[in-house]
Amino acid sequence: MPVWDVAVRKRLAAADGHRFELDVAFASDARRLVLFGPSGAGKSLTLKAVAGLLEPDSGHVRVAGETLFDSGTNVDAAPQRRRLAYLFQDYALFPHLTVAQNIGFALHGGWRNPSRRERPVAVQRWLQTFELEAQAGNYPDQLSGGQRQRTALARALVNGPRALLLDEPFAALDARLRVHLRRELAELQRQVGIPMMLITHDEADVAAFADEVIGIEAGRVVAAQASAG
Repeated sequence: MPVWDVAVRKRLAAADGHRFELDVAFASDARRLVLFGPSGAGKSLTLKAVAGLLEPDSGHVRVAGETLFDSGTNVDAAPQRRRLAYLFQDYALFPHLTVAQNIGFALHGGWRNPSRRERPVAVQRWLQTFELEAQAGNYPDQLSGGQRQRTALARALVNGPRALLLDEPFAALDARLRVHLRRELAELQRQVGIPMMLITHDEADVAAFADEVIGIEAGRVVAAQASAG
């Protein structure tokens, strides 16, 4: 059974009156799957449908054999029950929390801030795994780009998700930092071994990450192929 099995349809109306129809379907065993296409192609909508942040009109979403959405059987798991880690483009770290608190936030129900004094075992594990122990008490504005990325990734992984979803993680960075963080994220993903779906319009991301590439244009899958790398 494939790691990724997605077939979703969604009609959306834009503010200018134009309509956009998402109609994508693909299945893949790739541990590192990249959705590639121009801005506005429907990549982010597809990722949000997988994450449970967008409800399709019809179709299904299955990850690692688990049905997360199926319009035919009325299955629609809430985002927090899908066990999918979603890494936002800007990492979305809390500026008022330390590195350790940011990582531990996912372990606390509701909006209660984690204690600065107490450090759960799971938090300590990811601090060690991503070599962030020296920065555990620092705030996001005291971190380098790579340290922020590792902190966001540790927070995404602390609850043991079944897969990792990445929304254009390098789009807002300058060229030199993109090269460095691509290399670092690729190594971290290999280290952790979790399946990953990444969306991008940058061919360099495809070269760095893709075991398989799904091309998307105008809301449709236009190509699917294994990476030459």
